[in-house]
Amino acid sequence: MGLGVPPAAYDRATTIFSPEGDLYQVRYAFKAVEKGWTSLGARGKDSVIIAAEKRLISVLLDIDDIEKIYRVDDHIGVAFAGMGSDGRILISQAQIIAVRHRLLYGELSSVDYIARSIADIKQAYTQHAGVRPFGVSLIFAGVNPDGRVRLLKTDPGGQYFSYYAVAIGMGENYAVEVFKEEYKRDMEFEDLMKLVLKALFKARIETAVSDEERDKEKLLSKFHEYVELGYAKRDTMRFEKMGKDEIKEYIDKYYDYIANV
Repeated sequence: MGLGVPPAAYDRATTIFSPEGDLYQVRYAFKAVEKGWTSLGARGKDSVIIAAEKRLISVLLDIDDIEKIYRVDDHIGVAFAGMGSDGRILISQAQIIAVRHRLLYGELSSVDYIARSIADIKQAYTQHAGVRPFGVSLIFAGVNPDGRVRLLKTDPGGQYFSYYAVAIGMGENYAVEVFKEEYKRDMEFEDLMKLVLKALFKARIETAVSDEERDKEKLLSKFHEYVELGYAKRDTMRFEKMGKDEIKEYIDKYYDYIANV
């Protein structure tokens, strides 16, 4: 079993590779992300949008108090999937890193810098005894100081990559399926918005746990209550979160397109 190490040891220790080259605890952290509520994002010609779903897991839950999308800095937003507590801690770190960069250098940080810094923290938690990996993936979206629109994802292993469109969480495969079929790199904001909503709706329908939740008409009528949306545009250099009424306007506007999944 490799240098006399019992098989169970690979499960218990973050720092021991299995004979197959796996870190089991990191693999399990990826599984935690797969169980999370879907988040996704896409970038177009001059804008980038991130979206996330919320689910009413109890009739006593105040779903309005749940946040899946946060502002990291004026020009950067982030969405997550996986363990909410892990996401909250890492997003707080991202906000601190952004503020520190402003104070030290007197300028805005790039989206790439923030994503890389958080990925570094995640990677450190895969190689020290007595800690566990973060069971969360994050999608960073924004506009760099040089005007480049950016979309990056960090995973529990500490890797980060740039994307044109990406999804994480339980509905990842279904959302990516929509992106692969319909995404174009030169999309304008309106086209990007309806594609993001369609991808998220597809992910929600396909991961529904009851026939009632799979009722497209019923779900779309209240979909705005279970969606968070944020976007950044090159011309404004700001990340903005949408309110429920604004989200509902877009859902109503593109109802037929979104429902065609």
